[in-house]
Amino acid sequence: MNDTKLSAEQSEAFAARCRQFLTEHAKPGQRRNIASAREFQGKLAEAGLAGLAYPEQYGGAGLTSEHERIWRSAAAEFPAMTGDFVISHGMCLPMLNEFGTDDHKQRFLADNISGRTMWCQMFSEPGAGSDVASLQTKAERDGDEWILNGQKVWTTLAHESDYGIIIARTDPEQTKHAGISMFIVEMRAPGVEIRPIHQIDGGRHFNEVFFTDVRIPADNLIGEYNNGWRQATAMLMYERVAIGSAGSGSISQPMYDVLLAAARRAGRVDDPIVRDQLMEIYAMETTKSLVAMRTRSEMKAGKTPGPGGSLGKLYGSVISWRFREVAMEIAGAGSQAWDSSDRRAADLQTEVIGSFANSIAGGTDEIQRNIIGDRVLGLPRDIAVDTGVPFKDLKLGTTN
Repeated sequence: MNDTKLSAEQSEAFAARCRQFLTEHAKPGQRRNIASAREFQGKLAEAGLAGLAYPEQYGGAGLTSEHERIWRSAAAEFPAMTGDFVISHGMCLPMLNEFGTDDHKQRFLADNISGRTMWCQMFSEPGAGSDVASLQTKAERDGDEWILNGQKVWTTLAHESDYGIIIARTDPEQTKHAGISMFIVEMRAPGVEIRPIHQIDGGRHFNEVFFTDVRIPADNLIGEYNNGWRQATAMLMYERVAIGSAGSGSISQPMYDVLLAAARRAGRVDDPIVRDQLMEIYAMETTKSLVAMRTRSEMKAGKTPGPGGSLGKLYGSVISWRFREVAMEIAGAGSQAWDSSDRRAADLQTEVIGSFANSIAGGTDEIQRNIIGDRVLGLPRDIAVDTGVPFKDLKLGTTN
């Protein structure tokens, strides 16, 4: 990626170009779903504004990280139209760019960038959540193919995805963090079964995915054989940055805006206690934006983000917990139950219900604190009782 510094005139011209596109295509109140997200992303690609920092030869715009920052700053002022692509673009795309072969990039990047295809991530299993390395899904080599068997769970948008990136155990004789490999899987391949997990809010965002003798071409291996934990760690870092620094092109306070609107509806915006709570959320979100902007500025093109990404991810979860408490104080039961015809009020309840997932997705708060303590602050690591033990000899809760 070219990182030539832009002049003030170039920056303003590009910002104007972004705002013009967003004014035309990111309409307030427009229904947002997968179909509209794909349509918006396609128009973005046609305008040369998709995949800004990715090479032109793979469907990107071939521009700089400064262009990316300017786009994020402009987009933060408009309705979010492509939130459902956070995994496809925030995690799978950079993984393919960093660890994929030239053939992978030629085959997959352009369609991913333009939204013609959507990707999902398949890590968690019934017995491998926070401890992802305990995964039991296995891939066995059979000539020019891999045969995949096992189960993944909590897979976001698996039912809408065309492809997925999966980690599977390829050598149980090695320790649990070794003997793992990463693959590209076609989500409609024979033997792939996707079962929805129905949510309390009526949505269908997560899924269980079962694999029964699914055949994967040998060249769908990403990175090194039996060294998939390295790629898995990199992908988790990308995930934490994507979650913790969403909209980090500028300073923004989206949860404050939702709470302020709720306080006005309740006639409590002049209540000194409520005003203090609102400013607390405002200050927290401002701080998070600054941390996220620093994290993204430290990322090099094509290089995996470091453990500092866990700071934004954890703080985002802390804000969600506090947001939920304030929302319940302002709106009471109305913070979680509402008349479906009141679309304005639904913004508050959607955020409240969704806030519980923020302390789990991308690694629990406890995992983030461990990472920050170990890899950022240099504190001693927790004692591990399975060090040096082959995976096949471990006693896991989901094995006999």
